[in-house]
Amino acid sequence: MPKIEVNSVDYNSLIGADFKNIASSKKGVKHHVPAYILVATALIGILIVSVVLAQTYQPSPNTSYLSAIAELTKTTKQQNKDSNLKIALPLKPVIEQSQSQTIALQEPSENKQEIIVTNETIDELEIIPTEPIIEAADVTVVVNKGDTLSSIFSKLDIHNELTRILNLGKQAKPFKKIYPGQKLHFTFGGDGIDKLELEKSITKSLVLYRDNDTFITEETDRELDRISQVATGTINQSLFLAGQDAGMSDGLIMGLAGIFGWDIDFALDIRQGDSFTVVYEELFLEGEKVDDGNIIAAEFVNNNEIYRAYRYTDSNDKTEYYSPDGKSMRKPFMRTPVDLARISSHFNLKRKHPVLNKIRAHKGVDYAASTGTAIKATGDGKVVHRGRKGGYGNTIILRHGNTYTTLYAHMSKYAGKTGVGSRVKQGQIIGYIGSTGLATGPHLHYEFRVNGVHRNPLKVKLPSANPLPDSEMDRFQASIQPMIVQLDAYSQNALVMRDL
Repeated sequence: MPKIEVNSVDYNSLIGADFKNIASSKKGVKHHVPAYILVATALIGILIVSVVLAQTYQPSPNTSYLSAIAELTKTTKQQNKDSNLKIALPLKPVIEQSQSQTIALQEPSENKQEIIVTNETIDELEIIPTEPIIEAADVTVVVNKGDTLSSIFSKLDIHNELTRILNLGKQAKPFKKIYPGQKLHFTFGGDGIDKLELEKSITKSLVLYRDNDTFITEETDRELDRISQVATGTINQSLFLAGQDAGMSDGLIMGLAGIFGWDIDFALDIRQGDSFTVVYEELFLEGEKVDDGNIIAAEFVNNNEIYRAYRYTDSNDKTEYYSPDGKSMRKPFMRTPVDLARISSHFNLKRKHPVLNKIRAHKGVDYAASTGTAIKATGDGKVVHRGRKGGYGNTIILRHGNTYTTLYAHMSKYAGKTGVGSRVKQGQIIGYIGSTGLATGPHLHYEFRVNGVHRNPLKVKLPSANPLPDSEMDRFQASIQPMIVQLDAYSQNALVMRDL
């Protein structure tokens, strides 16, 4: 143990000095105070100063132990050589949490020291190392970018626990791949970590429990509470604005458009005064809303024509949306390949070309949107062409069975997995809007061909989907009956409110 000498101060001269107060400086009879009282008073004063110094001295985290000792040595020069201090300074930060809380990972802002004043004659300052003390019951850490399990454990000063956790092998694998935004919940006990929980998602967690000198793992899955909500709206400007006014999230609005997208062109067919009613789920966890759930049932009135859809899971656990008569809302083809885009040019066999400035048949529909907007395959198919194609620029052509083909032109770039021979699914992104080829601005030129003949994509009669089999119809009708009642009530109420 290193010894540091403390220069002593000769207090005998101070004790023997003739201390006079204001009263004694006045004329009159002088009263002499016995020497032993002065000695006792001085010793008591020294003791008080020592205690005050012990309570008030708080070195900053950046102060080295040598600086702390030097400061204390300087202070002790003013005290009697018979007085002494024993100082215990922890070599590591102390983590103290008196209650459950979420913390940001930073270095501890202050260290603590123990100063013991004794009456024995000790001419050295002892540095007594102490182990970290974790008094917290619970600590929650939010994973930040760049964090690893090792860095988190180091900052919490519990790195010795990490090896035992990683030795669990496959059970600990999820802890090796933590992502920003995830939460780690630590529960501490007298032996260190008693429990560690990693939130993998809103409902799923991986939990480690201490079992003597090792840990055991358990996966937990919390149930979400699902509460039905309803939103109704009337379109004055756009579906998005009407949906937002009705309190719907962007995801729900897109979901509504997706359900009816095979029957309604939301870029062309929407009219002022069209209305909608949506019954959907809100998801709650421990009383707090965490997300929107599925659309359960929906109605859309377009140009006075009523469309309805109900969510149904059949006997084979396949879930889709169906019309009231059991026909799937999902058709072999979607009407439009771009979500809610503006039509800049219609199908017209006698159109004057804007670049060539001469009559040239426009055998498709142009959708104007910003460069980079996603383009989707309107049906399941196979890529039979991908590349430059004259005035079309970057083009993809899909074949859908033996009857139908679709063409997508002027792309800025192609999406992955769309090479010639690749199979794509309906709704899959195949490329992005651009202005390659003969184009005056960014847009998609879309063509629909039946047996090689160009047809108007907006008016061509599309093949219908297969309905539910007869064996499912009774079960389907029983399942949607409560939803029918809900939609009837909400739709009628919305109609009354619009007429007021």
